[in-house]
Amino acid sequence: MHATDDIKLSALLKPKSINLDLKGKDKVNIITELVDLVGASGKVKNKKALVNALVEREKLGSTAIGKGVAIPHTKIEGVGAPILAFGRCGEGVDFNSLDGEKTRIFFILISSKEDVGIHLKILAKISHIIKDKFAVGLFKKAKNKDEILKIMASVEKHL
Repeated sequence: MHATDDIKLSALLKPKSINLDLKGKDKVNIITELVDLVGASGKVKNKKALVNALVEREKLGSTAIGKGVAIPHTKIEGVGAPILAFGRCGEGVDFNSLDGEKTRIFFILISSKEDVGIHLKILAKISHIIKDKFAVGLFKKAKNKDEILKIMASVEKHL
């Protein structure tokens, strides 16, 4: 993956990295559940360190960008290709969103410390998708993991 334009979010997102029923009631619990999803990739050695890195990143400024969406992300040592996971919390949680809304949709991104350019490119793609209210609505209503993957592939074609 040298050409960052060739990165497909739909290729990074795997069924086992999707949870449509997050149970957490606060930021740390949601982050912990998302790290468990990332852990399913087998590419993360120390989940506790990853939770701590994400919580520390949140202290710098919330990754909740509004419209009920957050993109917790960090760069860590020892990760090859970027890892993307998707979570949804029906009730929503207070994630210190810029617009004050509860956050229901979570994209979590973990990249290698060496892949800053790719990390930023993926964040930009996710942010672009989230600007589309229709796409966000689809993510909120999707009934299963396959629908999430189809929505991602579909909206990505228009990037």
